Amino acid sequence: MPPVKKRARTYDPARIRTAVLTQFGHVRQAVRTLTDEQLALPTRLPGWTVRDLAAHVAMAAGSVNRNLDRDEPAKAELTLLDWPFATAARAGDIADRTQDIAAANPDLDALYARTEEHLTRNLAQAPGERLLAALTGAMTLADYLVTRTVELIVHTDDLNAALPGLDIPHDRQALAACTRLLADALAAKAPGGSTEVRIPPYAVVQCVEGPRHTRGTPPNVVETDPLTWIRLATGRVAWQDAVAEAKVSASGERADLGGLLPLLG
Repeated sequence: MPPVKKRARTYDPARIRTAVLTQFGHVRQAVRTLTDEQLALPTRLPGWTVRDLAAHVAMAAGSVNRNLDRDEPAKAELTLLDWPFATAARAGDIADRTQDIAAANPDLDALYARTEEHLTRNLAQAPGERLLAALTGAMTLADYLVTRTVELIVHTDDLNAALPGLDIPHDRQALAACTRLLADALAAKAPGGSTEVRIPPYAVVQCVEGPRHTRGTPPNVVETDPLTWIRLATGRVAWQDAVAEAKVSASGERADLGGLLPLLG
Protein backbone atom coordinates (compact mmCIF):
# COMPACT_ATOMS: atom_id res chain seq x y z
CA MET A 1 0.00 0.00 0.00
CA PRO A 2 1.46 3.42 -0.92
CA PRO A 3 2.04 5.85 1.95
CA VAL A 4 -0.80 8.19 2.76
CA LYS A 5 -0.04 11.71 1.59
CA LYS A 6 -0.62 14.08 4.47
CA ARG A 7 -2.53 17.28 3.89
CA ALA A 8 -0.65 20.41 4.86
CA ARG A 9 -1.97 22.03 8.02
CA THR A 10 -3.76 25.32 7.60
CA TYR A 11 -3.90 28.27 9.98
CA ASP A 12 -6.59 30.90 10.42
CA PRO A 13 -4.94 34.09 9.09
CA ALA A 14 -6.99 36.45 11.26
CA ARG A 15 -6.20 34.51 14.42
CA ILE A 16 -2.50 34.35 13.57
CA ARG A 17 -2.34 38.12 13.01
CA THR A 18 -4.04 38.71 16.35
CA ALA A 19 -1.75 36.19 18.05
CA VAL A 20 1.40 37.88 16.75
CA LEU A 21 0.27 41.31 17.90
CA THR A 22 -0.92 39.99 21.26
CA GLN A 23 2.29 38.11 22.05
CA PHE A 24 4.43 41.04 20.99
CA GLY A 25 2.34 43.23 23.26
CA HIS A 26 2.90 40.84 26.18
CA VAL A 27 6.66 41.04 25.68
CA ARG A 28 6.59 44.82 25.33
CA GLN A 29 4.71 45.21 28.62
CA ALA A 30 7.31 43.07 30.39
CA VAL A 31 10.39 44.64 28.79
CA ARG A 32 9.33 48.14 29.78
CA THR A 33 9.49 47.10 33.47
CA LEU A 34 13.09 45.85 33.35
CA THR A 35 15.90 47.70 35.07
CA ASP A 36 19.35 48.26 33.60
CA GLU A 37 20.66 45.58 35.95
CA GLN A 38 18.11 43.07 34.71
CA LEU A 39 18.80 43.94 31.08
CA ALA A 40 22.50 43.23 31.64
CA LEU A 41 21.90 39.70 32.96
CA PRO A 42 22.93 36.68 30.86
CA THR A 43 20.42 34.40 29.13
CA ARG A 44 20.57 30.74 28.14
CA LEU A 45 21.63 31.86 24.64
CA PRO A 46 25.45 31.94 24.73
CA GLY A 47 26.77 35.50 24.69
CA TRP A 48 23.32 37.12 24.77
CA THR A 49 22.16 39.41 27.54
CA VAL A 50 18.52 40.10 28.37
CA ARG A 51 18.89 43.39 26.46
CA ASP A 52 20.12 41.50 23.39
CA LEU A 53 17.24 39.07 23.64
CA ALA A 54 14.68 41.85 24.01
CA ALA A 55 16.16 43.62 20.98
CA HIS A 56 15.96 40.37 19.02
CA VAL A 57 12.24 40.00 19.75
CA ALA A 58 11.65 43.47 18.33
CA MET A 59 13.82 42.59 15.34
CA ALA A 60 11.91 39.34 14.71
CA ALA A 61 8.53 41.07 14.80
CA GLY A 62 9.84 44.09 12.89
CA SER A 63 11.07 41.85 10.08
CA VAL A 64 7.47 41.76 8.88
CA ASN A 65 7.63 45.51 8.37
CA ARG A 66 11.03 45.42 6.71
CA ASN A 67 9.98 42.65 4.35
CA LEU A 68 6.82 44.50 3.36
CA ASP A 69 8.91 47.56 2.59
CA ARG A 70 10.94 45.55 0.07
CA ASP A 71 9.82 44.90 -3.49
CA GLU A 72 7.59 41.87 -3.81
CA PRO A 73 9.50 38.86 -5.19
CA ALA A 74 8.33 37.15 -8.37
CA LYS A 75 7.58 33.79 -6.75
CA ALA A 76 7.63 31.95 -3.45
CA GLU A 77 10.76 29.99 -2.54
CA LEU A 78 9.74 28.48 0.80
CA THR A 79 6.69 26.67 2.07
CA LEU A 80 5.87 26.98 5.75
CA LEU A 81 7.45 23.59 6.49
CA ASP A 82 10.66 24.59 4.73
CA TRP A 83 11.23 27.49 7.11
CA PRO A 84 12.40 25.61 10.24
CA PHE A 85 15.20 24.02 8.23
CA ALA A 86 16.26 27.28 6.55
CA THR A 87 17.06 29.16 9.76
CA ALA A 88 20.35 27.54 10.77
CA ALA A 89 22.27 29.01 7.83
CA ARG A 90 21.50 32.52 9.08
CA ALA A 91 22.31 32.04 12.77
CA GLY A 92 25.55 34.05 12.61
CA ASP A 93 23.98 36.92 10.70
CA ILE A 94 21.04 37.01 13.11
CA ALA A 95 23.35 37.22 16.13
CA ASP A 96 25.34 40.08 14.56
CA ARG A 97 22.19 41.96 13.60
CA THR A 98 20.77 41.51 17.09
CA GLN A 99 23.88 43.01 18.68
CA ASP A 100 23.71 45.98 16.31
CA ILE A 101 20.04 46.66 17.09
CA ALA A 102 20.61 46.38 20.84
CA ALA A 103 23.49 48.86 20.66
CA ALA A 104 21.59 51.29 18.45
CA ASN A 105 18.41 51.29 20.56
CA PRO A 106 19.18 51.98 24.22
CA ASP A 107 15.51 52.97 24.69
CA LEU A 108 13.89 49.58 24.14
CA ASP A 109 10.36 50.82 24.82
CA ALA A 110 10.70 53.36 22.02
CA LEU A 111 11.90 50.58 19.71
CA TYR A 112 8.95 48.40 20.70
CA ALA A 113 6.49 51.27 20.28
CA ARG A 114 7.69 52.00 16.72
CA THR A 115 7.68 48.34 15.82
CA GLU A 116 4.21 47.73 17.23
CA GLU A 117 2.70 50.79 15.56
CA HIS A 118 4.14 49.90 12.15
CA LEU A 119 3.21 46.23 12.52
CA THR A 120 -0.37 46.97 13.54
CA ARG A 121 -0.81 49.25 10.54
CA ASN A 122 0.73 46.78 8.12
CA LEU A 123 -1.28 43.81 9.32
CA ALA A 124 -4.50 45.76 8.92
CA GLN A 125 -3.71 46.41 5.26
CA ALA A 126 -1.46 43.77 3.68
CA PRO A 127 -3.12 40.67 2.15
CA GLY A 128 -2.01 37.25 3.32
CA GLU A 129 -1.00 36.16 -0.17
CA ARG A 130 1.45 39.04 -0.49
CA LEU A 131 4.94 37.58 -1.06
CA LEU A 132 7.74 38.71 1.24
CA ALA A 133 11.42 38.77 0.34
CA ALA A 134 12.38 37.17 3.65
CA LEU A 135 16.10 36.53 4.12
CA THR A 136 15.46 32.81 4.62
CA GLY A 137 13.58 32.73 1.29
CA ALA A 138 10.51 34.30 -0.27
CA MET A 139 7.21 33.21 1.27
CA THR A 140 3.69 34.50 1.72
CA LEU A 141 2.86 36.93 4.49
CA ALA A 142 0.33 34.45 5.91
CA ASP A 143 3.01 31.77 6.23
CA TYR A 144 5.64 34.20 7.49
CA LEU A 145 3.35 35.30 10.32
CA VAL A 146 3.12 31.70 11.51
CA THR A 147 6.91 31.67 11.75
CA ARG A 148 6.69 34.83 13.88
CA THR A 149 4.67 32.91 16.46
CA VAL A 150 7.67 30.57 16.78
CA GLU A 151 10.08 33.48 17.26
CA LEU A 152 7.82 35.19 19.80
CA ILE A 153 6.94 32.11 21.85
CA VAL A 154 10.49 30.72 21.91
CA HIS A 155 12.00 34.00 23.01
CA THR A 156 9.24 34.73 25.51
CA ASP A 157 10.27 31.46 27.13
CA ASP A 158 13.93 32.52 26.95
CA LEU A 159 13.14 35.77 28.74
CA ASN A 160 11.13 33.99 31.42
CA ALA A 161 14.03 31.56 31.95
CA ALA A 162 16.51 34.42 32.29
CA LEU A 163 14.36 36.32 34.78
CA PRO A 164 12.46 34.00 37.14
CA GLY A 165 9.25 35.69 38.21
CA LEU A 166 8.91 37.74 35.04
CA ASP A 167 6.18 35.35 33.87
CA ILE A 168 5.39 36.84 30.47
CA PRO A 169 2.16 35.10 29.39
CA HIS A 170 1.92 32.97 26.27
CA ASP A 171 -0.96 33.82 23.99
CA ARG A 172 -2.91 30.59 23.42
CA GLN A 173 -3.15 30.96 19.64
CA ALA A 174 0.53 31.84 19.32
CA LEU A 175 1.53 28.87 21.51
CA ALA A 176 -0.70 26.55 19.50
CA ALA A 177 0.70 27.68 16.14
CA CYS A 178 4.29 27.42 17.35
CA THR A 179 3.70 23.93 18.75
CA ARG A 180 1.98 22.71 15.59
CA LEU A 181 4.56 24.07 13.17
CA LEU A 182 7.43 22.45 15.07
CA ALA A 183 5.52 19.17 15.38
CA ASP A 184 4.84 19.15 11.65
CA ALA A 185 8.51 19.90 11.04
CA LEU A 186 9.41 16.74 12.96
CA ALA A 187 7.00 14.73 10.81
CA ALA A 188 8.57 16.24 7.69
CA LYS A 189 12.09 15.47 8.90
CA ALA A 190 11.27 11.88 9.86
CA PRO A 191 8.32 10.81 7.69
CA GLY A 192 6.55 7.62 8.64
CA GLY A 193 3.78 6.26 10.76
CA SER A 194 5.38 4.09 13.42
CA THR A 195 5.57 6.68 16.20
CA GLU A 196 2.85 8.95 17.52
CA VAL A 197 3.96 12.22 19.10
CA ARG A 198 1.32 13.82 21.30
CA ILE A 199 1.56 17.41 22.50
CA PRO A 200 -1.79 18.08 24.14
CA PRO A 201 -3.86 20.07 23.67
CA TYR A 202 -2.41 21.32 20.38
CA ALA A 203 -0.87 18.62 18.22
CA VAL A 204 -0.60 14.94 17.38
CA VAL A 205 1.68 13.80 14.56
CA GLN A 206 2.82 10.48 13.13
CA CYS A 207 6.49 10.12 12.24
CA VAL A 208 9.49 7.76 11.94
CA GLU A 209 9.76 4.94 9.41
CA GLY A 210 8.48 1.53 10.42
CA PRO A 211 5.25 -0.41 10.70
CA ARG A 212 2.31 1.93 10.33
CA HIS A 213 -0.12 2.07 13.22
CA THR A 214 -3.78 1.79 12.19
CA ARG A 215 -5.91 1.17 15.28
CA GLY A 216 -5.79 0.79 19.04
CA THR A 217 -2.90 1.99 21.17
CA PRO A 218 0.17 2.86 19.06
CA PRO A 219 3.24 0.73 19.83
CA ASN A 220 5.49 3.82 19.99
CA VAL A 221 4.23 6.89 21.77
CA VAL A 222 5.88 10.13 22.85
CA GLU A 223 3.95 12.65 24.92
CA THR A 224 4.95 15.99 26.40
CA ASP A 225 3.60 19.46 27.08
CA PRO A 226 3.85 22.35 24.58
CA LEU A 227 6.68 24.31 26.23
CA THR A 228 8.81 21.21 26.79
CA TRP A 229 8.27 20.26 23.14
CA ILE A 230 9.29 23.74 21.99
CA ARG A 231 12.42 23.61 24.15
CA LEU A 232 13.32 20.21 22.70
CA ALA A 233 12.69 21.33 19.13
CA THR A 234 14.86 24.42 19.55
CA GLY A 235 17.68 22.83 21.54
CA ARG A 236 16.93 24.54 24.84
CA VAL A 237 16.54 21.14 26.51
CA ALA A 238 18.25 17.87 25.60
CA TRP A 239 16.09 14.82 24.94
CA GLN A 240 17.76 12.65 27.57
CA ASP A 241 17.38 15.35 30.21
CA ALA A 242 13.68 15.84 29.47
CA VAL A 243 13.09 12.08 29.71
CA ALA A 244 15.12 11.81 32.94
CA GLU A 245 13.14 14.66 34.49
CA ALA A 246 9.83 13.07 33.43
CA LYS A 247 9.03 16.01 31.21
CA VAL A 248 8.58 13.52 28.37
CA SER A 249 7.06 10.06 28.39
CA ALA A 250 8.37 7.77 25.65
CA SER A 251 7.36 4.14 25.15
CA GLY A 252 8.32 1.75 22.37
CA GLU A 253 11.51 0.89 20.51
CA ARG A 254 11.00 3.75 18.03
CA ALA A 255 10.08 6.38 20.63
CA ASP A 256 13.58 7.78 21.15
CA LEU A 257 13.59 11.10 19.26
CA GLY A 258 16.98 12.23 20.55
CA GLY A 259 18.67 11.73 17.21
CA LEU A 260 16.10 13.91 15.42
CA LEU A 261 16.28 16.91 17.73
CA PRO A 262 16.71 19.83 17.75
CA LEU A 263 14.87 20.88 14.60
CA LEU A 264 15.93 24.53 14.58
CA GLY A 265 19.58 25.45 14.56
